[in-house]
Amino acid sequence: MLKKIICPKRIKKLLDKYIIGQNRTKKILSVTIYNHYKKIYYNNILNKKSINIGKTNILMIGETGTGKTLLAKTISNILKLPFILVDATVFTESGYVGEDVESILTRLLIASNNNIELAEIGIVYIDEFDKLSRKSKNPSITRDVSGEGVQQALLKLLEDNLVYISPNIGRKHPEENMIPINTKNILFIVGGTFEGIETIIENRLKKNNKIGFNKVFTKENKNNIIKKIIIKDLQNFGIIPEIIGRLPIITYLKKLTLKDYKDILIKPKNSLIKQYKELFKLDNIYLKFTKSFIKIIVLKTVKLGLGARGLKNICESFFINLSYYYINKDKKKKYIIINKKKYFKILKK
Repeated sequence: MLKKIICPKRIKKLLDKYIIGQNRTKKILSVTIYNHYKKIYYNNILNKKSINIGKTNILMIGETGTGKTLLAKTISNILKLPFILVDATVFTESGYVGEDVESILTRLLIASNNNIELAEIGIVYIDEFDKLSRKSKNPSITRDVSGEGVQQALLKLLEDNLVYISPNIGRKHPEENMIPINTKNILFIVGGTFEGIETIIENRLKKNNKIGFNKVFTKENKNNIIKKIIIKDLQNFGIIPEIIGRLPIITYLKKLTLKDYKDILIKPKNSLIKQYKELFKLDNIYLKFTKSFIKIIVLKTVKLGLGARGLKNICESFFINLSYYYINKDKKKKYIIINKKKYFKILKK
């Protein structure tokens, strides 16, 4: 159980060690999480005063590789609470092929070593949430069992409910001994790219401000148009009002700049560059990276279009060759300076 609560500034400071930029989102998450677990910590005092503080689930919007998943994982590590990451696309409405949404709680229970009390204060991150959007505004002869149907099924998890779950991941069986899990204190963070929502926002703003629209929306403004998001935009995207009502905190992650990519590569406590340096030290090889090397990794990553995740792809293709040609049985101490020229030379080997 919770032994202490970390204040918002402390949470933010710890997040800064692992995640570059996104200060607005980190502040929002820090305060929201602090308040959520403060409610749990002081539960007895609040009960005596007959005060029931509702749960505050979070919706994060951002492009692939901007740090949504990393934020959720880092928060769980900071608080030392059970955490699970699930992909929304694997779920279908109950009774159809696919997983029932209740299996989310089964996964959380497993992550808690079957400790129900611990699972009931865990953190669930639902990725690709935008893929659950209603497929069409028009009535259809077929049920939307993997879109709106799943949104409807998620409602009972996102609010305060006692849910009976199977001890095993998969479909429920009538003869199984079901396990009751109270979702009252489980923090749900949902995230997605919401591709196309910028167009929905832009069309709404264009409709409301026809005169001078082109002057107001410069290229810079269009890149940051997500700041203008409102609940109506999410509804037009295909998220049902009931779900939006259970996600009172809506935040967005900014697009990464070239400087962000550079900082992500070298600054965090467990950055890729620091990882590779330590890995090569085990073979008595000491690496030094020049600015020209860092720049080429960043530019190739941006071209790849996978966000910060692409850094690993680009780096691996280089470091596999570097390892193959420089790691030997003799374990003699070596000092290697990696620059732009050496980068291409090693890749050709």
